[in-house]
Amino acid sequence: MLERFRTFLNVNNIKESTVLIGVSGGPDSLALLHLFMRFQMAYQIKVIAVHVDHMFRGAQSEEEMEFVMNYCRSNGIVCEAVQLNVTEFAEKHPKMSAQMAARECRYSFFGEIMAKYEAPFLALGHHGDDQIETILMRMVRGGIGASLAGIPEIRQFNSGKIIRPFLSFTKEEIIQYCNDHQLAPRYDPSNEKLAYTRNRFRKLVLPFLKAENPKVHERFQFFSKTFSEDEHFLQELTNEKLNTVLERKEKNEIELNIEMFKTLPMPLQRRAIQLILNYLYEDIPSSLSSIHIESLQSLLSQKHPSGSLDYPDGLKVIKSYQTCLFTFEQNTGQSYEKQVAVPSSIMLPNGDMITCEIADRCPAGLSGNNVFVMPHSSVNMPLLIRTRKQGDKIKLKGMNGTKKVKDIFIDAKVPINKRNSWPVLEDGCGNILWLPGLKKSSFEESHSPKGDYVVFQYKEQ
Repeated sequence: MLERFRTFLNVNNIKESTVLIGVSGGPDSLALLHLFMRFQMAYQIKVIAVHVDHMFRGAQSEEEMEFVMNYCRSNGIVCEAVQLNVTEFAEKHPKMSAQMAARECRYSFFGEIMAKYEAPFLALGHHGDDQIETILMRMVRGGIGASLAGIPEIRQFNSGKIIRPFLSFTKEEIIQYCNDHQLAPRYDPSNEKLAYTRNRFRKLVLPFLKAENPKVHERFQFFSKTFSEDEHFLQELTNEKLNTVLERKEKNEIELNIEMFKTLPMPLQRRAIQLILNYLYEDIPSSLSSIHIESLQSLLSQKHPSGSLDYPDGLKVIKSYQTCLFTFEQNTGQSYEKQVAVPSSIMLPNGDMITCEIADRCPAGLSGNNVFVMPHSSVNMPLLIRTRKQGDKIKLKGMNGTKKVKDIFIDAKVPINKRNSWPVLEDGCGNILWLPGLKKSSFEESHSPKGDYVVFQYKEQ
């Protein structure tokens, strides 16, 4: 164990620097502190212990803090200890579980102490058994992407790195080390309760795996390392390809081209979806899993032109023809109704503009569905710009009869998320005169007996 620890320090060049060590008082962290103490002179390491009392267990956890502080004092080690009311913190953050809140508080304190001592390393006592439990738990829960690699041996943290020298060691080896050196660690009784998922894996699954292969922790650590390397390569490739399939990227919305997206290999499709979710979510919800990615891939591959999914924390995924929109905007289909004065300019909720002007002659050079012209004398006031209503129909220019506005949207392949907010121009008699950008009614007329015209123009943002 001593030689493997020495190898870890050498390979990762951990020397002539300050190392913080998270010390709970349990066997893992106490053995870790003891090993660093043994190497501090030879490797010129300044060792600083860091302890957090989460105040979950009252006097018992306070006694553990005193134990750690006394142990450090007797061995000449600087100890930074703090009591944090995690229960109170969790109440202020209802989306966090107690364990998540504890982790948030603990790592925040670790970051503060790293900055205080300008320490490049924070050492934690996670071991090979922890790695097996973590990987299995994430697989069972439907973890995605890099999370399936489990606990990284080294990762960036604030301005330094978190290191975990014990991931190649078993719990049994660590306990034996504590016994050999008479360390007398403290034990958290909550680690024995089967009410916690991790404890069930530890008590029920791990013994079976170790019976099959006593060195199973080495196989899981090898899987973690190689999976992380593969994932890193695929993530870089996905990043490169993702930009070619995005139609639009904003703070709360991303729109992608479905046909181009489907040309990507399936492994890149899965990771592209994950990258989109990582971008949109400030904090990835714990309820988000591989099931959400699978359901989206199913939606994008089906022949039906439209559909939607509701993701955690209000994220909406909307498929419409050849585009897929990821959005947190809940007012996408908000209805409105605005009276139009002649002349005037109307700003629509999405930033588009409709202008209304009076001209003494029919303007030359203006054509297309973004312009609508009719004689001023033929206008029935009041004019309204509104969103669509159920059963809306328009008498189209150059056609007999009427056509449903709904069918016009379908024919024009207007995305579903835009239909409920699309502008409709209606006159005082309830006639739909114009669907800006799409269709004109038969009420458009280029001849005015009095020479005055009302000219409407639609300008998209």
